[in-house]
Amino acid sequence: MENNYAIEMRHITKSFPGIKANDDISLDLKYGEIHALLGENGAGKSTLMSILFGLYTPDEGEILINGERNEVKNPNDATKFGIGMVHQHFKLVECYTALQNIILGFEPTKFGFLQPKKVRDSIIDLCKKYKFNINIDEKIENMSVGDQQKVEILKMLYRENNILIFDEPTAVLTPQEITDLMNSMKELVKEGKSILFISHKLNEIMEVADRVSVLRKGKLVKTLEVKDTNVEELSRLMVGRDVELVTHKDEHTPGSSVLTVKNLTIYNEEKKKDVVKNVSFKVKKGQIVCIAGIEGNGQTDLIYGITGISDVKEGEIILHDVDRLYYQNLYIHERHIEQGSKKADFYKNSYIFWFNTKAIIKYATNAIAFSFVNAGRLIRHGFEYIVVCLKYIKNGISYLFRKDKVNYPFVKPEFRAKKVYIPYSYVTPKFYSYYDNLPEHLDVHLENLSVRFRNMAGIAHIPEDRHKHGLVLDFSLKDNLVLQRYFEPRYERCHFTLEKNKEEYSESLLSTFDIRSGEGIYSTVRSMSGGNQQKAILGREIDRSTPLLIAVQPTRGLDVGAIENVHKNLIAARDDDRAVLLVSLELDEVMNLSDVIFVMFNGEIVAKLNPKETNVNEIGLYMSGAKRMSKEEIERD
Repeated sequence: MENNYAIEMRHITKSFPGIKANDDISLDLKYGEIHALLGENGAGKSTLMSILFGLYTPDEGEILINGERNEVKNPNDATKFGIGMVHQHFKLVECYTALQNIILGFEPTKFGFLQPKKVRDSIIDLCKKYKFNINIDEKIENMSVGDQQKVEILKMLYRENNILIFDEPTAVLTPQEITDLMNSMKELVKEGKSILFISHKLNEIMEVADRVSVLRKGKLVKTLEVKDTNVEELSRLMVGRDVELVTHKDEHTPGSSVLTVKNLTIYNEEKKKDVVKNVSFKVKKGQIVCIAGIEGNGQTDLIYGITGISDVKEGEIILHDVDRLYYQNLYIHERHIEQGSKKADFYKNSYIFWFNTKAIIKYATNAIAFSFVNAGRLIRHGFEYIVVCLKYIKNGISYLFRKDKVNYPFVKPEFRAKKVYIPYSYVTPKFYSYYDNLPEHLDVHLENLSVRFRNMAGIAHIPEDRHKHGLVLDFSLKDNLVLQRYFEPRYERCHFTLEKNKEEYSESLLSTFDIRSGEGIYSTVRSMSGGNQQKAILGREIDRSTPLLIAVQPTRGLDVGAIENVHKNLIAARDDDRAVLLVSLELDEVMNLSDVIFVMFNGEIVAKLNPKETNVNEIGLYMSGAKRMSKEEIERD
């Protein structure tokens, strides 16, 4: 009897500590079909495909390839059987170029020497064929997330695999790139390849797949012909309940400005050019402002500049009316000491600056501590300030001094540091009752602050790249959930961490944001699914209730149920009079959530739009550069 299946997975079971990821799953892939795999975050989709690719060994079950039973012990076996996989979490060497990553493990050689030029033209042809506009000589660490995804796809195509696994391949692509990839997948099937396609995006599955298998909590719920089903049925099977696919929000009147960006310019060292050019905009209380644009047009660099990941070349970033609760930890206090030692004239141009009482206690209590400070970093405000310690003790008084002249543009002029020297006798904790006299609110300039101080000032940031900027992958989930708060009195006392408080807080976030992991808050974050990693970041940042929430691709890699929850949380933040700055490539999400839309093209803001008065096609024209507003129209309130 003729075999019609390229892949047959029979009764696959796989368990990890505390969780059964796959529970007696049987799945098959026909020749020349696109078979979609759908399920919630943590439903077991990636685990099942990792078993097929040889990354995991099943506890039970068997795999048939082209009708024959085979053991896939590792990815090399998978490649030998013609199986290729585009991973959700990239398997790339960041210090290598795109070309080096594509040929890694399958290098063309002659007499033992690498011959990359042999395949260079064929890889460039693949880029043209599938419309991947990337520089194959650029290092992975300098490429955008979208371009890194394309390198993963090219790795598979270069190896000429016939059975292709796409694990969330569109999660980091623009709408146009997604359309191109869908067309490419159809072409690959016409060429005789078979595709297993994991996606959370129901419209993509309806467009490109022939069959779809739905997984929930590690079990196969149902396999259907796509032509015989619809989006509502699939979402219900996936989540186990009806899902609200369109988010509704009430009218809300914006308040005063929370964030003002003025004439911001950011220079990129790698690209040797300004990637953000003279950008100005405002985000107000009770408002969701969205930055839309095709990836690579400056949105990422703009957010990097606002959050402190990248340096600012020119311009201002002002956080308005920052509550004393946030700014007192970065507040620079000055005090001129009238009386002092005979060395006063020598020290008259010296400086000392502290950012909170803890620093005083930690570094200024005795001469031994001073010697430690001598080589340490006491303060960081966008620059590195090394504290110089004079080992001069007279009458029990030690002197710390700083010789450089420093300006503090992030604090109003009346609060800037003066030329002072402070003897040891004046830097005891009892001297810090001045916190009671601080103004209730203060405008804080962010452009020279470090990432940590910007967070302290009142910024929460859901980053685009969750692995690079959002999580410490080898830390536990508990430690990641308090990553920006571990030094607060609630979690630390006398420099000892209060583990019980951390555990209670982390458990509450797991419950509120439905974060799933095999060992709960003690799970290593690296072992969690991508969607649950994203939910961990979302829970941590949203729960901080800061005046400004910056969300970059917040629903990337999430299932429809989780997306619904994220949208409701963003709208709740806006209704609570917080300011939300959203960056999204999903135009439906942009239209659904935004109160104001700014469109970026080539590093500049080219349009300011009201989502009620525009449509996806018009936004697309601005995104492509075919249309542009005047500066006066953009700056008009």
